Amino acid sequence: MKVAILSRNANLYSTKRLVEAGENRGHEVHVIDTLRCYMNMATHKPTIHFKGKALEGYDAVIPRIGASITFYGTAVVRQFEMMGVYSVNESVAISRSRDKLRSLQLLSRKGVGMPVTCFAHSPDEIPDLIEMVGGAPLVIKLLEGTQGIGVVLADTAKVAESVIEAFLGLKANILIQEYIAESSGADIRCLVIGDKVVAAMKRQAKAGEFRSNLHRGGTATLVKITPEERTTAVRAARIMGLNVAGVDLIRSNHGPLVMEVNSSPGLEGIEQATGKDVAGMVYGFIEKTINEGKASSRTKGRG
Repeated sequence: MKVAILSRNANLYSTKRLVEAGENRGHEVHVIDTLRCYMNMATHKPTIHFKGKALEGYDAVIPRIGASITFYGTAVVRQFEMMGVYSVNESVAISRSRDKLRSLQLLSRKGVGMPVTCFAHSPDEIPDLIEMVGGAPLVIKLLEGTQGIGVVLADTAKVAESVIEAFLGLKANILIQEYIAESSGADIRCLVIGDKVVAAMKRQAKAGEFRSNLHRGGTATLVKITPEERTTAVRAARIMGLNVAGVDLIRSNHGPLVMEVNSSPGLEGIEQATGKDVAGMVYGFIEKTINEGKASSRTKGRG
């Protein structure tokens, strides 16, 4: 197969591993800088150009779209889809998962467990908002934040009021969320491919920190997940429409709760913690999907 990896940095661990795994399986793999693509939306032959040449003959695309370029990145993925190229994560699914509010509403509608979460525009009823999530301590999150940036733990109602007022005063979109004390600063990253959790790791926040992100100094270790956690992670990815996803769960007294569903999960932490070839598994899924699609098209019309 000829595979395009949409990534702004060919030297990132995840990008390098996807190149290595693809080439080891005999595929031709190209890393393409998403923002350097430009598109022609011709009616009969939509095209994508990169460095002065049309991108042609690709069988599959692996989007590694950073949060800061979601709008343009999903447009490029959508153009590949218009050209008949298989995308491991579709543009609509990436956009859906990147909108934190929409993704939580979708998970809520489908009955997936998550912390009590509120969203507001006006600062008029802050005490009621705080009460709705069970009071302090509580977590305040910027909707546009990533990797733990823009996430604040408010220990008291007074601190919560001050932080919420400050964010709303800056016209920032925020979520106010129940704090799950029993998680003790730990969460579980489940790597979902297709309909399976292929790897899982526990991320533990460093001392004095409640955010478990590895970028914030958290540590990753191998963890055995329960059948309920496995089912929850797969359901969350399916609701978003993602074939490859990192689903972040926390363990609570009333079962696993979904914190976030990531459409471009990093591979470094989870491959090192589990020793699994996750990048190779991504290609295994693509190969199976494309081969089954070809088989299906060959059998169409036969009675």
